[in-house]
Amino acid sequence: MSDTSDDIGGMTRDIADVPAVELITTVAVHLMSSAAVNLGLAEEGDRHKDLDEARKLITALAGLVTASATEVSTYHAAPLRDGLKSLQLAFREASAVPDEPGQGPGEKFTGPVHG
Repeated sequence: MSDTSDDIGGMTRDIADVPAVELITTVAVHLMSSAAVNLGLAEEGDRHKDLDEARKLITALAGLVTASATEVSTYHAAPLRDGLKSLQLAFREASAVPDEPGQGPGEKFTGPVHG
């Protein structure tokens, strides 16, 4: 077996050992972090602000959180939903022309988000 095959086999075994809940929450946290940066909420915020990118990330996060909520338990789903809602509200605030209720990023999955 070649070194490449050994590496792939090792990665497959490693990923197989990670519980689904951990993978889902890790991906969600990465989406949240990237969305926050693209909303300009990080250090040097305006330098990284890109609302088009933030919209895509928030929508992907909403799909993941909504689809996985019953699989990850309330213990894990509640903070993900809270983080998602915070990002959706931050997007609304950052937009020069806010979307109509129900039309914001991810709202097709979550329903309209109100402050």
